[in-house]
Amino acid sequence: MRSVRSRNTLPEVVFRKALSSRGIRYRPYSTQLPGKPDIVLRSKKLAVFIDGDFWHGGQWSRRSLSSLEEQFTHTRSKRYWLNKISRNVDRDLKATATLLKNGWTVLRFWESDLKKNLANCLEVTASVARDGVAQESIAVAPDRTVAEFFAGIGLMRLGLEGEGWGTLFANDIDPQKREMYEAHFGGTKSCCTPGDIHTLSADNVPTVTLATASFPCNDLSLAGSRAGLCGKQSSAFWGFIHILRRMGDRRPPLVLLENVPGFLTSHGGEDFEAALLALNQLNYRVDAFIVDAARFVPQSRQRLFVVGIQSEEIHGAGWLSEMAPSDVRPTALADYMQGHKDIAWSIRNLPALPKSVTRIEQILEDLPDSAPEWWSGERATYLLSQMSRRHREIAERMIENSQWSYGTVFRRVRNGKSMAELRTDGLAGCLRTPRGGSGRQILFKAGKGKYFARLLTPRECSRLMGADDFTIVAPLNQALFGFGDAVCVPVIQWIAKHYLNPVVSELIRGRPLYLEKELASVCR
Repeated sequence: MRSVRSRNTLPEVVFRKALSSRGIRYRPYSTQLPGKPDIVLRSKKLAVFIDGDFWHGGQWSRRSLSSLEEQFTHTRSKRYWLNKISRNVDRDLKATATLLKNGWTVLRFWESDLKKNLANCLEVTASVARDGVAQESIAVAPDRTVAEFFAGIGLMRLGLEGEGWGTLFANDIDPQKREMYEAHFGGTKSCCTPGDIHTLSADNVPTVTLATASFPCNDLSLAGSRAGLCGKQSSAFWGFIHILRRMGDRRPPLVLLENVPGFLTSHGGEDFEAALLALNQLNYRVDAFIVDAARFVPQSRQRLFVVGIQSEEIHGAGWLSEMAPSDVRPTALADYMQGHKDIAWSIRNLPALPKSVTRIEQILEDLPDSAPEWWSGERATYLLSQMSRRHREIAERMIENSQWSYGTVFRRVRNGKSMAELRTDGLAGCLRTPRGGSGRQILFKAGKGKYFARLLTPRECSRLMGADDFTIVAPLNQALFGFGDAVCVPVIQWIAKHYLNPVVSELIRGRPLYLEKELASVCR
């Protein structure tokens, strides 16, 4: 048991005494309000929480660690503590959101902030008690809600919802993708709004915490026309910016962009700079990183991500003061970020990516050799004949092996001739949209003196995207197109877990949160 002297020096006790010395009347520890606030000013409808860094998931960043998991790396009861602290964080967000919607102003302070800067915490609290607060767009953050632009078949939604986010709005122009989206999620509340983003009204977009945009890569990809953000397809990015601008005070505090790595180099990097400066102009500080889906699933699929956070300045624990190459920021990206001082960056410290041990054969459907999906012997032989000498030799060794082995094949035009390129490192190549059939990936199975070939099935493609149980009722090419133009679910989960969720937890602390009545009704 703590001594009387030690109890009197606890940060919350010192804080309460300081409030009293300023003539601020309050009630300590209300059990009737959501989350049981430590301090309540009922006449002002102000609830104040003092959150212990350890119990509420803030200690790891204070210790300059890269994740909550790292804090318990050498702890035998790691899973217990991770679950317990994660539940506490979820309760913090739910209690805060409920209080805001009921007209309360909420202040949450880390216990360590009271220790380090008691005077500032007192001033913020006294100011709110005295003058109240104006509407703050950041106040929608505790809800962890999403507006999903360029939604495709909904794999961004799957990844975010797996980490506690809720989708309030989705939009895509493609009717076949929307059909797959709605077949999986079902219900009128889960529908994907049709229409070109350039014609969408910002008034129809609900107030949310996060807006995501997996805008078309056609004009940014190294395999495309490289027309850039002025191209017919990729210029849809500017429609997204227009929506954000028109949302005004309802602008989401967070945005997440996803595209191919070619976005970084399009027009010598000028397109990437223009996109990030456009976010800066809307008061978003930006960060960028690259994740390969191969760290989670047996598919080589690098994607460039940008996170934007509405803030004048971000610094302190969890954020990097110096840029250096890392697991998620390879040299080319790190050099770009270092070399573009005109962009308002806020670079977050992120953990190392996991190392996947899954191989292509582990996601394959168990189809007998007589299944109709397998090509005829004549067609399989023709595929073999399209391989270069080096690839043909690899295929021959696979055929001669006493065990079955697997590879994937893409057909590419080399020197005006269609060539079959065989990959046997346990990974599938990057799934692509099968326009004209050229993007359809082929499975090559060989061993025991035999060989077979067929297209990857829609279910196998869903597994390569980490969407194992996705509802598939679409025809073959429609399904392949949907999965080839989507995001990898576990990649999005990783981003939500290690970036978006911690940022939301930080955004609800140290500042007054309040919702005007009109906004509160929209957020219900």
